[in-house]
Amino acid sequence: MPKEKKFKTHVSEEKKAVVKELTDLVKGYRTMLIASIKGLPASQFQEVGKKLRGKAVVKVPKKNLIFKAIENSKVPGVEGISKSIDDSFAILFSNEDAFDLALELIKKKIPAKAKPGQEAPEDIIVQAGPTDLTPGPAISELGALGIMIQIDKGKISIKEPKTIVKQGQKISQAACDVMAKLDIKPFSIGITPIAAFDSKEGKLYSNINIDPEETLKQLKEAYSRILPFAVSIAYPSKETIGFILAKAEMNAKALSKFENVPQLNAEGGN
Repeated sequence: MPKEKKFKTHVSEEKKAVVKELTDLVKGYRTMLIASIKGLPASQFQEVGKKLRGKAVVKVPKKNLIFKAIENSKVPGVEGISKSIDDSFAILFSNEDAFDLALELIKKKIPAKAKPGQEAPEDIIVQAGPTDLTPGPAISELGALGIMIQIDKGKISIKEPKTIVKQGQKISQAACDVMAKLDIKPFSIGITPIAAFDSKEGKLYSNINIDPEETLKQLKEAYSRILPFAVSIAYPSKETIGFILAKAEMNAKALSKFENVPQLNAEGGN
């Protein structure tokens, strides 16, 4: 019986070179960050890449090649990041902290116009105030969305705020046209961080979601709750010491009112 022929998969030298480069990057940098570039224009992707020069190496490899590079690197724990690699992705290699790098990407996002059929990321509101629109077709377009207007000095002015698309609703062509005229850009586009691996800490971070404004809001709310509690237990710090001293002075003044009050003896007499 003739022996079965074994077929070897031919891997080009070019692919081998790419895998080796990626393997060296996985092994050589502290942070490996997976980011989505879905819907990102090539021109903006290149612009972000330029701004990250010196901070990160940006690559857009084929999935099978990065999978092989991750396997070849033998870096403990890094294989877990493979689950976050999907279509339309880029990989950033950097020696910066994973969240510092992710925040850098968030900062580089730019506002973008809406397209028909997209879901509103939040309530889209046309604010009250003057516009640069002149009376004409725009009057009926605004009216069709229930936007109250008035003419002021030859220009259209919005009389009161109006929500034209609720969060999660699909955006209509009419709403897109009005937003384009009023320069309302409800979306932001850029490189979106998804997951990262920190080889220094040996940690994998999934579902990265950084919202600086929301985080600041939460910190302010936490501070407003913690400060009164810290003062009430007389916990000394540069933030609380002024309040603690003021409270002590107020208590001292309250007690001083009882200095000249005659005390009753044990039998209840003077």
